[in-house]
Amino acid sequence: MVLMCYIALRPLRQPGLRVHSCPDMKAIQIHETGGPEVLQLADLPIPQPGPGQVLIRVEAIGVNFIEIYFRKGVYKAALPLTPGSEAAGTVEELGPGVTGFAAGDAVASTSVLGSYAEYALVPAAQLVKVPAALSPEQAAAAMLQGMTAHYLATSTFPLKSGDTALIHAGAGGVGLLLTQIASRRGVRVITTVSTPAKEELSREAGASEVILYTQKDFVTEVKRLTGGKGVDVVYDSVGKTTFEGSLNCIRPRGLLALFGASSGPVPPFDLIQLSGKGSLFVTRPTLWHYIATRAELEWRAGEVLGWAATGELKLRTEFIYPLAEAAQAQMDIEARKTTGKVLLEP
Repeated sequence: MVLMCYIALRPLRQPGLRVHSCPDMKAIQIHETGGPEVLQLADLPIPQPGPGQVLIRVEAIGVNFIEIYFRKGVYKAALPLTPGSEAAGTVEELGPGVTGFAAGDAVASTSVLGSYAEYALVPAAQLVKVPAALSPEQAAAAMLQGMTAHYLATSTFPLKSGDTALIHAGAGGVGLLLTQIASRRGVRVITTVSTPAKEELSREAGASEVILYTQKDFVTEVKRLTGGKGVDVVYDSVGKTTFEGSLNCIRPRGLLALFGASSGPVPPFDLIQLSGKGSLFVTRPTLWHYIATRAELEWRAGEVLGWAATGELKLRTEFIYPLAEAAQAQMDIEARKTTGKVLLEP
């Protein structure tokens, strides 16, 4: 049930802004780490923006695997915790010192402080405006996964025409976007997926070859498809179950970008193996280091949101859950029942 609040005008830190006179909002809270059942719907006070912060009315929430890590306690955080960091919505109130935004602006961010809620605070330095052509759902779907695909393809391993890339989880949120960006650059894209339905989605995104890893060994298939040479780069968000095989798919002096661990963390690894497999490179990148400056954030978000607004980048957002069903959303992600971007709506 959506909480209805009366909008009233009152003097604010900056004139002309609106705030909700209703003191509470619906939000998901975690009081102890554990299974999906620890995600509880609660009534919490609407936060007030401090210096450099913006209060947004949340309209679409991005669900990401990192929130599952926090829920389970793999990543540590103080409890109680309102999870989530990605959302799109509308500016409601500005904190002291904030410029460049106004009440009513459509905005999005991957640095929302507790996005599983009806309202949330965002550092203004990490907030971007959303093109008018995009809905809140599209904006939330494009931010974290879109910018991840962007930095992987343009910075971690700058793809160029003629390269060959292996992308695991090809029908996932990042996988579909990364495939599109790579194929637009003239890259031969090989993906791995689990089902024929996901194979179809991956091919629609631009994959040249799709491997059903549930039916065939992906290392054998990659070697066959590349004439034994291997690929230039592997983009691996799976981790534990694919890491060794990924290394065996790479040409000498190629690169493995391990940007996730949906199957679990990679066990300790002897670096001498990189020499024996062809002087390989391995990196464990994270988005935050690729949007560390305002200029880089605006560049990546601007290109991704711009491509989405013009239709050059196709977003898949058919898995949308009410905020109260956050537990089900996370369960479905873990069970690999979803494709594209998973969203919550307050």
